[in-house]
Amino acid sequence: MVNILPLTNDKVTRVQVVIHAHATTRTWGVDPCFFNLNDVGRHQAVAVAERLSGESKISTIYSSDLKRALETAETIANRCGGLKVYQDPNLRERHLGDLQGIVYDEAPKMKLKAYKALQSNGRDVEIPGDGESLNQLYKRCTNSLQTISSKHRGERVVVVTHFGVIAALHQRASSRKGHRSGKILNVSVSVLHLSDPDKWVIKSWGDVSHLNGTGYLDSGFGGDRTSG
Repeated sequence: MVNILPLTNDKVTRVQVVIHAHATTRTWGVDPCFFNLNDVGRHQAVAVAERLSGESKISTIYSSDLKRALETAETIANRCGGLKVYQDPNLRERHLGDLQGIVYDEAPKMKLKAYKALQSNGRDVEIPGDGESLNQLYKRCTNSLQTISSKHRGERVVVVTHFGVIAALHQRASSRKGHRSGKILNVSVSVLHLSDPDKWVIKSWGDVSHLNGTGYLDSGFGGDRTSG
């Protein structure tokens, strides 16, 4: 377990970014009505909630409005004194355009152009069907976190989101240009300090010590293009 000291610098916002718990799906998509947590995910959500409730006081919880993130955030909120969860669509996973709702294995056959766009490393490549490019995702979610941070200087905030988003946040905060976020597990906790003028610092990354001994550590996904 990581011990968190109280934040005393009123010019810094301490943001704990949590990847949503495990949800079973074989399709891509961002519809808020889809992808509830499965049994493993619900246990994972309880574990990360227990961890966060035992640390210093949380001021606010923000979440993507997609069900798998929102259910994780609500579990945390309940364990932390019934905090309100603020839903932010800008914390959603990357919009995949024509690939929304397509079964993974069928995507190359059904939507080849969109699939190739998803596999591209080009940051300006938009996915057909009103999907986002990596740069559009980056701008959306980093602006969102900057806005959240500016509202909560000197406070501790929890943000529950998705792999694509945290990869973008890592890119923004990393001091090593081009350094990737690496494998991200469900309910991992990453700590960022945001301060004026627009300074981001990674304090810890991808911690899952709260899953040790629970039997739910190996069920995380791992930063591939089907993760979300």
